[in-house]
Amino acid sequence: MDLLDHNRRMARNNLWSNDRLYRAVLQLEPGEFDAERTSFFPSIKATLNHILAVDHLYLDFLEQGGVGAAAHDDFVPFDEPQALFAAQVASDRRLIAFCDHLSTDDLDRRVITDRREDGKIPERIGDLLAHLFIHDIHHRGQVHAMLSGTSVKPPQLDEFFLDYDMKLRKAEVERLALGNQANATS
Repeated sequence: MDLLDHNRRMARNNLWSNDRLYRAVLQLEPGEFDAERTSFFPSIKATLNHILAVDHLYLDFLEQGGVGAAAHDDFVPFDEPQALFAAQVASDRRLIAFCDHLSTDDLDRRVITDRREDGKIPERIGDLLAHLFIHDIHHRGQVHAMLSGTSVKPPQLDEFFLDYDMKLRKAEVERLALGNQANATS
């Protein structure tokens, strides 16, 4: 597997992991989604909205959309988990499409990131993708931990890459139309 393939698999892992996490979140009892909790952000709702806001920012950087920092700063948080889930799926699909159209040379290509207070900073696409994947994993882990204090059991989120785990994710991979890119031996 090369780095380009790795990024494509990570984009698919984002969709799969978010799907599992949101399916748990959608089972929460009334009030649990926005209940105050101990974490980096004060609730499951705030954390999931933050993930999506940063996804929008980085997708704008990667696609050179020209929105810049406003993609994050003007983000309007979702109040309902169903609508937030739908928006996250759309963002995850957009990231998959972006990664699928990359070439190996694109990973070293620099795009301008508008950090408002720090100005416009050229960054490598491969570095932006690595940061985005780490960011999303980091905050999904926080949501996962917060779910431990709710009526819903946190889902398993590390069964994506190994052939050994295929039996545990096969139906989801098919339902999400992730294809062979989700299988480490493809």
